[in-house]
Amino acid sequence: MEGITADTMVSSKELAIVLGLGIRRVQQLSQDGVLDSENGRYHLAKSVARYTETITKKESETDKAKETLDLSLKRAKVSMVVMEAKEMQGKMHRSEDVADMTEDLVYSIRAMLVALPGRLAVDVIRAKSAAEAAEIIRKEVHKVMSELATYKYDPKKYEERVRERRKWDASQGDDDD
Repeated sequence: MEGITADTMVSSKELAIVLGLGIRRVQQLSQDGVLDSENGRYHLAKSVARYTETITKKESETDKAKETLDLSLKRAKVSMVVMEAKEMQGKMHRSEDVADMTEDLVYSIRAMLVALPGRLAVDVIRAKSAAEAAEIIRKEVHKVMSELATYKYDPKKYEERVRERRKWDASQGDDDD
């Protein structure tokens, strides 16, 4: 009985059995340059060693990719926590909250402008000239503009919106369960 040596040559079928692979996979590894064959036969020891190196290398690459993904995920989570903290401190605003606050301001301006005719009708009718009517209108328009000029960002209103939205988001999450 002949023993296995460093020079033992085997067929693709025998190598497939030793490696626990199919014959096609052994042939594919040979085409990919992982395994070397000589006239359809393989050095058993060399082929096992090369296959093992390839598997180990792929596992190492997979581990590195996993670590990179994990690190990326952790960074994203930290970033989200930082953004949420800034939001809660009023240092950062979500676009939907800014849009809502801007919409409120636009509706406030609209309400002031729509109220002008009613506030001015009687005074303008009593005016003795067009110039006097124009002056009355100009003064009221300047009052509206002065009110708008004193408009200030109110962090408390923003904070209320954030709390409202967070409660709404939390209840949305509960519905998904």
